[in-house]
Amino acid sequence: MITLVRRATALCVLGAALTACGTTASEVAPRPAPSAPTPSSSASRTPTPTLAPGPAGLTPVFEHGPRTDGTTRGEQDGTRDGKLIALTFDADMTADQGPRAASGERFDNPQLIAALRKLKVPATVFMTGRWAEEYPDEARSIGRDRQFEIANHSYSHYAYTDDCYGLPTVAEDDMRADLERAYTAFEKAGVPNPMPYFRFPGGCYDKAALKELSATGVTAVQWDVVSGDAFATDADAVTRQVLDGVRPGSVVVMHCTRSAAPVTEEVVRAVVPELRSRGYRFVKVSDLVGAANGRA
Repeated sequence: MITLVRRATALCVLGAALTACGTTASEVAPRPAPSAPTPSSSASRTPTPTLAPGPAGLTPVFEHGPRTDGTTRGEQDGTRDGKLIALTFDADMTADQGPRAASGERFDNPQLIAALRKLKVPATVFMTGRWAEEYPDEARSIGRDRQFEIANHSYSHYAYTDDCYGLPTVAEDDMRADLERAYTAFEKAGVPNPMPYFRFPGGCYDKAALKELSATGVTAVQWDVVSGDAFATDADAVTRQVLDGVRPGSVVVMHCTRSAAPVTEEVVRAVVPELRSRGYRFVKVSDLVGAANGRA
């Protein structure tokens, strides 16, 4: 495992690379995060698990699932789920990076998504609204694939606190609009049923941010394992860091941006079979939240 300083450095580098100077959010009609399937979706689909609000009604924060070697599914068969782990991938793009994308820089990573599909690994993609605007076909494809779920990573990828790895900040009064604008972008891209989960840019939040987002009904999702894939060039080092850090219930943060995380696909191809050999079962964040709520 790298030290906490190296972890902070990796996030700092990623934050600096994704820094942009632009408008954080346009005027959009407020709307809550989607917490249930739309009428056009399957009637048999169960409601998305979320956490109860925190103290004083603040947005709840989820970091990892139960630290158990298995959860009983039912007394009728005595089966167990095994050690659960969620791989999550941040699809980052900021508001003014369109010219960079037009010049050939790739903020997507279709080969990574293809690898996850081939390996049959469920995953949660935390997507910025700007990414969905730039790659609507990919956003729609991921969102319509039952192997994946799309969650909210803000529209702008600007920080929701001051002093967050050099990122520009969203004004407190604009935080909810920035989050909601991402859901609007998902809808325009044709993403069905995005999840009511939100990942703070840079992982930075404070009480004021949790209060501002409380009316949206989202559950904030953090992580307990930093993969270190941001701008890494040594896939073996990232692989070791993930394997050394995971525990039952872990949420691993990785990236789905080819220019910012070029070795992530290689890491996934190495990590997945090894963790399966150790008895881990890959699930989505929603499964871990459900397990935390006692759903087995």
